[in-house]
Amino acid sequence: MVSGSEMNGELELSFDGAQSPAASVEAMNALCDRAEDHRAPGPVIVHVTGVPRPGWPKGLTVGLVSKWERVVRRFERLGRLTVAVASGDCAGLSLDLLLAADVRIAAPATRLLPSWAGGATWPGMAVYRLTQQAGTAGIRRAVLLGAPIDVGRALALNLIDEVSEDPAASLAGLTELAGAMDGAELAIRRQLIFEAGSTTFEDALGAHLAAVDRALRRETLS
Repeated sequence: MVSGSEMNGELELSFDGAQSPAASVEAMNALCDRAEDHRAPGPVIVHVTGVPRPGWPKGLTVGLVSKWERVVRRFERLGRLTVAVASGDCAGLSLDLLLAADVRIAAPATRLLPSWAGGATWPGMAVYRLTQQAGTAGIRRAVLLGAPIDVGRALALNLIDEVSEDPAASLAGLTELAGAMDGAELAIRRQLIFEAGSTTFEDALGAHLAAVDRALRRETLS
């Protein structure tokens, strides 16, 4: 089940990992469209839960998987703060969105799980993000054997940022912070983070100096 809302500058979507991939692509593209068109400040929030149903790969194509991966990347690069609030078991598409968000909040009983297909764990881009974010040793058992990552281990591996009994209170603070951040500037800083792990200091310096120059010019104009 996917449902969305827009209020007070916030855009929210409730996302169930049992939803079909085709419907999920449509829902996420619509959310990204609204986020890009909506000028008021505030975060984009996805509430994620659920795992794929048995037999979920039936009828799936590489082309559809590519469309899903591209919309997740679009969400990951939005010019707004993105927040995922996770609860219960999260696998497949719900795990993808969680790993793509800037800030991740989880309920105490949350577990991150790989989905299964073809006699092994699903080899989608969640494997890439898990490895990039937590390191090979931290996620080896999950990716190779399908071992769940409980909320405590996910927090220790920095796959989530906060465990909360009251996500609404955590979201209230984030909404205030996000409202003070220019979306274009946020996207620039996120890109600097993305590139830091694969770029030498010399190659990164130009991009950072360009961002510094931009910040100084904006400060002068303020």
